[in-house]
Amino acid sequence: MNDQKRENLLNLALDATDAERAASSSLSAGYDFSARTWEVIVRYQGDISFLEQNGVRITYLLFQYAILLVPERLIDDITNLSQITYMEKPKQLFFADFSGRSISCINPLQEGPQGLFGDGVLLACIDSGVDYTHPAFRNDDGSTRILSLWDQTVDGSPPEGYPIGTLYTRQQINEALRAPGAEERLRLVPSRDASGHGTAVLGIAAGGGMSEKGENFYRGVASKAGLIVVKLSASGENAFPRTTQLMMALDYCIRTALFLQKPIAVNLSFGNNYGSHSGTSLLETYLNQAAGLGQSVVCIGSGNEGISGRHAGGLLQSGETKKVEFSIGTYEPSMSVQLWKSYTDDIDIVVIHPDGTRVGPLQAVLGTARFRIRGTELLFYYGMPAPHSQAQEIYLDLIPAPGQTAVDDGIWTVELHARRVVTGRYDLWLPGFAGAQTRFFLPDPDTTLTIPSTARYAVTVGAYEPRLQAYADFSGRGFTRVLQEVKPDLCAPGVDIMAPVAGGAYGAFTGTSFAVPFVTGSAALMMEWGILYGNDPFLYGEKLKAFLIRGARQLPSETVYPNPRLGYGVLCLRDSF
Repeated sequence: MNDQKRENLLNLALDATDAERAASSSLSAGYDFSARTWEVIVRYQGDISFLEQNGVRITYLLFQYAILLVPERLIDDITNLSQITYMEKPKQLFFADFSGRSISCINPLQEGPQGLFGDGVLLACIDSGVDYTHPAFRNDDGSTRILSLWDQTVDGSPPEGYPIGTLYTRQQINEALRAPGAEERLRLVPSRDASGHGTAVLGIAAGGGMSEKGENFYRGVASKAGLIVVKLSASGENAFPRTTQLMMALDYCIRTALFLQKPIAVNLSFGNNYGSHSGTSLLETYLNQAAGLGQSVVCIGSGNEGISGRHAGGLLQSGETKKVEFSIGTYEPSMSVQLWKSYTDDIDIVVIHPDGTRVGPLQAVLGTARFRIRGTELLFYYGMPAPHSQAQEIYLDLIPAPGQTAVDDGIWTVELHARRVVTGRYDLWLPGFAGAQTRFFLPDPDTTLTIPSTARYAVTVGAYEPRLQAYADFSGRGFTRVLQEVKPDLCAPGVDIMAPVAGGAYGAFTGTSFAVPFVTGSAALMMEWGILYGNDPFLYGEKLKAFLIRGARQLPSETVYPNPRLGYGVLCLRDSF
């Protein structure tokens, strides 16, 4: 069956009608309604170039991964090809929104003539872009420190081999900076950071500290690193990018480092809740392999889902029934619930509407089932394990019924009836972009890492409050599902961090997005010391992670290490050498 080579969410999206896709942010991601094409991620073997003769656009990534833009009528045929080993759809990403350098033991390493500032190392920021005019990213003579800026949102001249955006070189950015006014500057390089998120993240990792007034007091960690910036293309109602755009961005950064023959530290501050949280999706396995290519380190924020209430889990025994209640807030345009369990466990499911109407028990019948309760339609998909994962997913998508603009709010219930149980573990997740009122009533704060921070070979970074010397409760927690691998690896300051603001000033930011650049910048300093100074030419990848873990400092508020909140501790770069 060709649907066994596709993930469950893609199968459900293909089964859905256009009206159902339009009503669901999860099902519509990657689908072009006018062109009737699907963007998909594939793992392949052999030659697939002949697909281009059939109108398929191929973006080749490293390690025989690719992103295809496929006419809908060809999806089944392409899935059936022996060259295609697995296929997934893109998911929407969302942000993982005193002196951090001092508390992270970085300042002592930047004193004297042999001070470490990342000189000769590349630092890549894949985010919402950058205010390239900000003094924090300019040299003393006013020229840019940015080696390349790929804006995926501006049509024109993308990097070779990629289908979207425009690549701006250092020379083009310098020309824009010399322009007499803002209007002319933006005509030459029309790239902006509308949210300011990427500007702040890059400033913490590698900003020079200069402000529009010429002051220099908020220097980033690797203030002399060469900068590569990718602005991800935002799409959809929530204006967030997709995982396919993230994969292309990472591919570009690693290839650029290989071409320039320089070590690279890559910073990612995006994530999503869709998946088994065990590191087995194509995004995560691709990231693992990319992180092992060349002299590279990929650092990812653990997300801000720690106290969001969007994860619930527990254990079932044979014959037991458990009710998992969750609230859907007002005006939610769509909603989804994922249930992940062991394939060996036989569990029936009942869904209960806020008015008490019951649907089910739903049994393990493969394919899509549809139900309607009041003003909400339920699309239910009972999936099978994938070739790369033993976990079984049961997916429920809630969309407004025709004539409605939102799903029914109130207290919904998923009732689990265990018939035959071997392991008994179950986990449910709600989407991370839902409103604050949408949450489980009895949430489990563990395993709230966002994906792809669950990737094994990433350096996963959580946040802590340095003033209180305590874990920041919003920070996504570990461990990973099934294998219980230690994540996050460590934490860094993530509360009220001063960073550049688009426009030339500085402001305070909170979130794991602003913790991970401390570690990314630290990785650049370690590679400068090890690779460029000749102290350890193999200081990258898993070895560099091991050094970071060895130097991690333990907080007095925690008694057991590693733990799901802080991993092995908090960043102390001095002790990592």
